[in-house]
Parts: sequence; C-alpha cells; structure tokens
Amino acid sequence: MRTLIINGKVFLDGQIEEGMSLLVDDGIIIDAQKDIKWEADRIIDAKGLYVLPGLIDAHCHLRDPGFEYKEDIVTGTKSAAKGGFTSIACMPNTSPTVDNIGIVRYIIEKAKKDGFVNVYPIGAITKGLEGKELSEMGSMKEAGIVAVSDDGKPVMNGDVMRKALIYAGQFGLSVISHCEDLSITDGGSMNEGVTSTILGLRGIPASSEDVMVAREVLLSEYTKVPVHIAHVSTKASVEIIRQAKKRGIKVTAETCPHYFTLTEKACLDYDTNTKMNPPLRTQVDLEAVIEGLRDDTIDIIATDHAPHHRDEKNVEFERAANGIVGFETALSLSYTNLVEAGYLSFSQMLHKLTVNPAKMLKLDKGVLKCGKSADLILVDFDNEYTVDVSKFASKSKNSPFDGFKVKGRVLLTMVGGKISYSDEGFTL
Repeated sequence: MRTLIINGKVFLDGQIEEGMSLLVDDGIIIDAQKDIKWEADRIIDAKGLYVLPGLIDAHCHLRDPGFEYKEDIVTGTKSAAKGGFTSIACMPNTSPTVDNIGIVRYIIEKAKKDGFVNVYPIGAITKGLEGKELSEMGSMKEAGIVAVSDDGKPVMNGDVMRKALIYAGQFGLSVISHCEDLSITDGGSMNEGVTSTILGLRGIPASSEDVMVAREVLLSEYTKVPVHIAHVSTKASVEIIRQAKKRGIKVTAETCPHYFTLTEKACLDYDTNTKMNPPLRTQVDLEAVIEGLRDDTIDIIATDHAPHHRDEKNVEFERAANGIVGFETALSLSYTNLVEAGYLSFSQMLHKLTVNPAKMLKLDKGVLKCGKSADLILVDFDNEYTVDVSKFASKSKNSPFDGFKVKGRVLLTMVGGKISYSDEGFTL
C-alpha cells in the first residue's frame, strides 16, 4: 500500500520542516517534500502533528521466554508501539537465558510473527548470567543478537569482563555493562542517605555504581574496545564518563527517564513502584544526570522497561521486585522534563531516542530519509494529558508516573510502512 502523510512537522536533517509530506511505498520512504503530487492508496493528514523517526530503545525487558506472566513479546511490543518505539533491544535475563542460538532464534521468529515493532535480542555476556564462563557470542551474533550484557546482574570478576570486551570486540558487538558492586550494595533496597534512614530501609551507596563504572572505563581504555554503561544514576558516574570521553576512551552511556524525573524522596510513602536498580538517587544526582544529557556525556535515553506482576510489587518494600514499565511514558517524560523545562533542545532529545541508540547497536535506523524503512511516529506535543496506567498496553502496570501531567502523546506508529498502533481518537 502506498501511503501519503501530509501537512506534518517533519524532522529531517536535524530540524523540523513545517508543512512537509512523506510518501511511503512498499515500506520505504520514497519522497519527502512540501508538495507531493503522487497518488496514494491512503492519505494521513498530520496537520499540527510532529512526524518523527520511530524511537529506538537500547535497553528493555520483554520477559519472554520464561516469565510471560509479567510480559511477553506480543504485549511488550504493543506497549512499545503505543509509546512510539519502532525498534527495541531486549535484555537476556529470561528463562532460559539468552546465551545460545536457540533462544535468540525463538525471540526473533516470535517477534517477526506476532510482534508489533522490530525486536533485536541482546545476548548474555556469560553463560546463565553467572559471571564465570563467556557465552558463545559469535554464533549468537550470526543468529541475530546486536549486543551482549548480563543486565540485571553485574559481571563481578574483572578478568571475565576484560576477556568479554576483547571477545565481543572481535565480533563488533557492543558490550553493555550493568554497573553494580554487589559487595557494596549488600542487600540494600533504595539509595543510602537521609531518606533511607528515615524509612528504616537498608541503603545502597552511590559508590556501588561508581566503582564499577570506573572499572569498565579503565578496562575499555586497556583493551581499546568500546563499552556502554547502562542506566547511569549518580553524579560521580556522570563525571567519570565525562572525563573518560575527554581522554578519548570509547565509552557511551545511557540513562532512563526516572533518573531525571524522580529522586529518592518518591520512596517516602513506601510505594514499591519507586523501587528499582539502580535506585532513585538524590536531587544532586538528578541534576548531574540532566547536565550529562545536556553536554552529551550521556548519549542515550533508554527505558529499562521492567514489567512485574502486581503480586511482586504488592509486598513490603524490601521484598518487592526491582523495576518499572517505561515504554509508554519515555517520550512524554523526556519532552516534558527536558525540552519543555529548557535543558535540552528538541533535536538533542530526539537524537538520544533515535540516532544514538541506533549507532550504539549498529542498526540502520533512527532517521527519516528517502530509501530508508518507514519507521515513524506521529506525535502531539501541544496538548497536556494525564498518565493513566490502567490504559497501558503492557501486561504490567508497575509505574510511579500514574497521574503525572505530561505532553507528547503518540497518535500513530508505523513500522516498515505498516501501522502498528493508532490512537482511537486519530482518524485515518
């Protein structure tokens, strides 16, 4: 089907072009200009709306296989499409672990058959996420993985991580590190500080993240292999990465909307939807994360979409599972708290949600350009709306942002020229 999108505010070549039109044929963008004369089978009037490249999430959890009671590939990709993501990279902490070609192929085949967005598996660094024996990265790369990570668990043994960087580098795979020193974390459940003391909860020092970020930076410098730091949350981590980049070390980094939106004070009423790993930090850390995004120390905004069944959250704070769902709030939280707040330009924000994750994962995605796949979204940034978790497409609803007022509602998501999500109020 040939689709013509007219009258949109189209993001082309790093800037917004008003009143533009895009022509999509056989899943490919074939024309982009103000007045397109081609005939089309379907015309979408995007007047007043932004037409943007589909978002790319470099860090999420689909829970499939093994934990489908939390989420599965169908509901997870539905949620991603509703949030404006057209490509997502899912972490390997499933059951069985994504440490062999059989599980890689299962995810890819199921996503192609039943999914609503492009799904790219991330393989495990070590077999069973045990931090001991390296996984078969080469065969998994051939099967379709785009990176390796033991996310959810750190690779505690420094020599194993050193060898992982060298081995992954031979296959051109990005290594994504979950930076946490478990001996410092020591069973904590929130950030260590005044708030944890008030609540009587065991805290997690910021240094548990910082020392591992420093280790990965030094190992990257030693091996000359790039490393990507996941979910950055502390002031010291941001500064370590900043200085590493100045020294020419091949390090990239991501953070998540909750780390530039919420602080540890969100935990004051023991809401388990505010429990995550790394934990919510202090106002000083939040401001440092924003500054890291502003000066491009932090390259990527990822969701760390981590669905859990309500019974895993409806327990005492210390016993609750870590993590929140993030697909359906990432864009609106980023726009509202970074762009509207004056910290980032619109282009900066969009690059951190599209171009930069595509570059880190080596995907030919993230831009609107003739000859490229028609992975795009239509977004209304003008009208404020209230987050309602009961309307999430995700199987899980564990989000601390219920009731937040934000801007940036996705009205349509197109993947490869096919509409994978359309808001019920948007007329095609």
